[in-house]
Amino acid sequence: MKRLAILSGVLLAGAISLMAAQQPQQNPPAALEIQKVKDNLYVISGGGGNTAAFITEKGVVVVDTKLAGNGPGILEKIKSVTPKPVIMVINTHTHGDHVGSNSAFTGAVEFIAHENCKASMEKMPAFQSEEGKKFLPGKTYKDTLSLLNGADKIDLYYFGRGHTGGDTFVVFPALKVMHSGDLFAGKGTPIMDTNNGGSGLEYPQTLAKAAAGINGVETVIPGHSAVTDWNAFKEYGEFIRDLVAAVEQAKKDGKDADKAAADIKLPEKYKDYNMGRLKADVAAVYSELK
Repeated sequence: MKRLAILSGVLLAGAISLMAAQQPQQNPPAALEIQKVKDNLYVISGGGGNTAAFITEKGVVVVDTKLAGNGPGILEKIKSVTPKPVIMVINTHTHGDHVGSNSAFTGAVEFIAHENCKASMEKMPAFQSEEGKKFLPGKTYKDTLSLLNGADKIDLYYFGRGHTGGDTFVVFPALKVMHSGDLFAGKGTPIMDTNNGGSGLEYPQTLAKAAAGINGVETVIPGHSAVTDWNAFKEYGEFIRDLVAAVEQAKKDGKDADKAAADIKLPEKYKDYNMGRLKADVAAVYSELK
C-alpha cells in the first residue's frame, strides 16, 4: 500500500506539472526576485519561467510573463529599477508558466512571438475570449526578427522544433546575452511537448543550429534556472544529442521504453544533470520512431 501511495503521489505531481505547462492557472502570487544581469537587463525569477526585463530608451521589453497572477509582481519588480513603462512583451513559447500573465500588460504594449507559438496560444482557454485575444502576439515571425535599434536591438531566432514547435531564442547583442526559454530550461531532461509541436528527434538539431547560428553571446538566461554562460548552453546541446542518440540506439536494440530508460547510461560529464523526465523523454522519442 505504501508503494502504491508513493506511485500515486508521483503520478499526481506529474499531472499537476503538465497542467501548469499547458495553460495559465490562476495561482496565488509568488515571491519574485529581481537580479541584475548586465547594465540595463534584469532577470525576475519565481512564479514560473524566468522573466527578463530589458530597459531601452523607449521603455521596458519583457520576455515571458510567468504563471497567471504574477503580472502585478513583475510590474512591481520592474518599477523598483526604472520608472519607464513596459512597451513590449516577447513570449518564448506557449506554456502557461511563460504566457500566463500577458493580460497584466495593458495599454500600448506590443506582443511578439514565433508564428507557431501564436497558433498554439490561440488554442489556450485564456486567449479565446474577445478580451483574451488582446494579449495574443500581434507580431510574429518565421525564422528571424530584429526589434529596435542600436544598443537596444533585440534579435529573435527560430531554429526548429524541440521543447515545443515554436520556441524563440531572444538575443540582446549589445550585452552579449541570450534568453533561451525552455529549449534550455536548466541542466536536466527537458519537457518534449509533442502536443504543442515539440520533437525529441529534432531537439538536438535545433540546439546545434542555435549554437552554430548565434554569435557573440557570453551570458545565458535559461528558462528555469540560474543565469549561466554560453559554454553551459553548448554542453546542454551535447547532452540532448547524446541522450536522444542513446534512446535511438535502445530502440534499434529492440528494447521497450521502460527497459531503455532503465539502461541508458550517459557520459560522466552529465552526472549532475537532473534525469527526472527521462522516462517521459524516452516515450516521446519512441513515439516519433514508430
